[in-house]
Amino acid sequence: MMKITRTTDLERLRRFALSSQGLLQLNPFGRGLAGTHDAIKRLGYVQIDTISVVERAHHHVLHTRVPKFQPEMIHSLLANGRIFEYWSHAAAFLPMDDFRFSLPYKKAIQSGQVHWYKNPDKKLMAELLARIRSDGPLRSRDLEAHKNASSAGWWDWKPAKKALEQLYMEGELMVSHREGFQKVYDLTERVLPSHIDSNLPSADEYAAHMMDQQLRCHGFVSLKGLTYLRRSTELRQAMKSLVRERLHQGALEEIELGDGERFLMPAGTLDQRAPRLSNRLTILSPFDNSVIQRDRLKSVFQFDYQIECYVPEPKRQYGYFSLPLLFRGEFIGRMDCKAHRQERRLEIKSLYLEKQIETSNFNVDIILSAFVDAIKAFSQFQQCDSVTLTSVEPNALKSPLRIALQALGDG
Repeated sequence: MMKITRTTDLERLRRFALSSQGLLQLNPFGRGLAGTHDAIKRLGYVQIDTISVVERAHHHVLHTRVPKFQPEMIHSLLANGRIFEYWSHAAAFLPMDDFRFSLPYKKAIQSGQVHWYKNPDKKLMAELLARIRSDGPLRSRDLEAHKNASSAGWWDWKPAKKALEQLYMEGELMVSHREGFQKVYDLTERVLPSHIDSNLPSADEYAAHMMDQQLRCHGFVSLKGLTYLRRSTELRQAMKSLVRERLHQGALEEIELGDGERFLMPAGTLDQRAPRLSNRLTILSPFDNSVIQRDRLKSVFQFDYQIECYVPEPKRQYGYFSLPLLFRGEFIGRMDCKAHRQERRLEIKSLYLEKQIETSNFNVDIILSAFVDAIKAFSQFQQCDSVTLTSVEPNALKSPLRIALQALGDG
């Protein structure tokens, strides 16, 4: 096992991690619709989130990596059967080619090993399934619209909505497309493309898939990260066996960081030339694939990050929905902002830059220039024409930053 003690080696590791995520290159996956599809394939999933103070997380993640990305591209890929919706460690868009690896969780819910809803109403589920089979796709909103109807074939909304979601989680239904943010459910047999493998994978196959996916999109992974938030004992045991096997074969090697955390990487990774850095600053979503594993983020990047929308307001340190800021291979700060869409104004409520930028080799003027460039693109993505700034820390940067933002609008 190799111990990573030199700062230069840790910096190289960070570059490998960020490059694997497509965060160092300007055009890592291609552009437009094809680039969006390839980005989802590389990342393995893109988490869906409903919070919309700025563009939703799944749009933000792809905007960060795909030039000319537009939100409707996800709808197109979904409707064309190139991606599908299901549960990864959370609700997500996933590559359709990976469909069979959603089956173990569906089977666990069907069998009652995992409870999505306790005591699901099987009779109601059967009625809903028959309704969709005869009348076509259904939205939960369709149930709500008819919740007071007395005609046969309609049900109380809340139980029916739960039954619909249970059918989806068990795999009887899939999301065929979306109308706005509304999911439209149809029979799996009518949504799943005929060429897609739908055989249930063994635990060993599932473990191999997860390992290859995680190494591909992260560069190196911890044992915990390989099965991140997946509670299947069988999968975890299979993963441990696979790790031992690949270490013994020499396909993997283990490294240990200064804090004692251990990671696995393909043998020879550190012998490769590290990806290059640029002066581009990247604004990330709190649900971005690169930051979602918070323990990894803290160990590798020494960035202690928490999304605070779930924290009571008096206890928040950085704001409701602070976005991590990435510059030259380091997380240098976070920004809490809100898109006022009717006013077409992006409000930066608070900007916090980490203390180390004042004592590091970073040129503050270069950082501010990169931040303004990033904000310009980000505000356009929010369909905002102006940017306002309320609070900055350190306070000494407030005046020069406001001046720099003048060209973008109100400042």
